[in-house]
Parts: sequence; structure tokens; C-alpha cells
Amino acid sequence: MKVLVLGNGERRGVPEAADRLIPFIRQYAEVVCFDLYQERSLCDVEADLTLVLGGDGAILRAARQMAYRQMPVLGINLGKLGFLADLTPDEFCECFPRVVRGDYRITQHIMFECIVSGSEGTRTLPGLNEIAVHTGPPAAYRGDGLIISTPVGSTAHNLSAGGPILGQELDAFVITPICPHTLTYRPIVDSADKEYTITINGEPTNTMVVVDGQEHVAIAPGQRVTVRRAPCRFRLVKVPGRSYYQTLRDKLRWGAPPNYRDEAAGT
Repeated sequence: MKVLVLGNGERRGVPEAADRLIPFIRQYAEVVCFDLYQERSLCDVEADLTLVLGGDGAILRAARQMAYRQMPVLGINLGKLGFLADLTPDEFCECFPRVVRGDYRITQHIMFECIVSGSEGTRTLPGLNEIAVHTGPPAAYRGDGLIISTPVGSTAHNLSAGGPILGQELDAFVITPICPHTLTYRPIVDSADKEYTITINGEPTNTMVVVDGQEHVAIAPGQRVTVRRAPCRFRLVKVPGRSYYQTLRDKLRWGAPPNYRDEAAGT
């Protein structure tokens, strides 16, 4: 098996984890590319599997780095939450020999293109989770902004804004207002076969489009933001014994009692 190893080398602990894991990985597979700092183009890299070191943010970064040549991703969680990167380093070491033998499945997930266009030209940014339009004063939208999220991104910014959790393999987008100033604005789930266009009207300042929480593009009045399904899919490797609903239960603590902390008592 040929593997590509990616991650965010600027995050604490990631280079050290790579130093520990790379010798282990090389016992079972050929590492054709190792890039923690986005130093090289992946357009000519051929691999059977992409190993991503870090948390969900590292996987979002890797998905955009691979752009329109997506390779199956197996995430090794060095962060906290880990909806996509749901294997600890120890769990990875336990299951990787089975993965090399083909004991895994691949789930398919829509990605999006965010196209920012105006008089100065057009810029296209691929992404996996969501785009968020944050309005500046005076508000172009009667609220703090708008989120257009994929099913994979539904457990991220969308969930924090009160949007619904979607099954990860649905072909749909969810459109969620951020702190709307009226009770009539509600999240909408609609087909990923449609294009969604946001136009900046009036004279707002500091309006910003944020892609996957990591790329920021300033938007001026008159510019348009179009979101549509990308012509590629994100492919996530799932090992036996791990399901999406198990991950939701574990990460969101469904069925667990509240974990209150008494600051005065220090417990």
C-alpha cells in the first residue's frame, strides 16, 4: 500500500507524533509523500490512502490541499473532539495492519466550491465543512451572518448556531442563520444539486467569507458568493467497529449525565 501522510506541523505535538508513527507506518506501507507544512503540490502524487495527523481541522486542511484529487483519508486524532479523525494513535497502531490488508470501508461525502465573484475577478475555494458569511456593520443580513454547511460540517459551526445534524452521506446542504434578529428565520435543508448565491447589498464593512473556519476572504458590496457541490467527493476510511452514530454518542455525550464543575470547591 502507498500512503500519503499529511497534517498541520504548526500544531503542538503533531511533528513529535509524526516522528513516532512514521517508522511504524513504514513497516506496513510505502510513504510516497510526507508533508506537514503544505510545502508541495499533490497534483502528481499517487497513493492508496492519506493518513492525516491531528484533529478535524487537520483533515479539513488536507481535504483542501488535495483539492480535486481526493484520496481516501484515515484520520489519527491528536486533538480534542475528532468527528472525522476518530482514532487515537494507539487505536491506529492496532488497526493499521488490518487496513493494509483491506479490512476497511470508504464512505463518500459531498464537498463544495465557494466562488467569490465581482468586478475584480473570480476566486474559487473548495471546502468540506461550510462557508460562513459574517456581516459587518451595518448588517447586510438581519443577523450576524449565514452558514451554508455540508452534512459533514453539520456537527461544526452549524450545530453551534442551532442547525440540525445531518447524516454524513446525504447529498444536501443546510442553510443556517447566525443569531437572526427575528424568530421567522430558521435553518433550511435543501438539495446539493442546487446552487446558492449570496449577494452583498448596501454599504457593509468588514464582511467576510470564512471557508472551513480556516480561509478568510473579505467581501465588498456588489460581490457575489456562490456555493455549489464540488465535482469531487471526500472519501473517509472507516474501520470495523466505528459508526457515525457511535461517534455522535461518544463526542456529544448523548445519554451521559451532565459534568458540572464547582469552581468554588475546585472539583
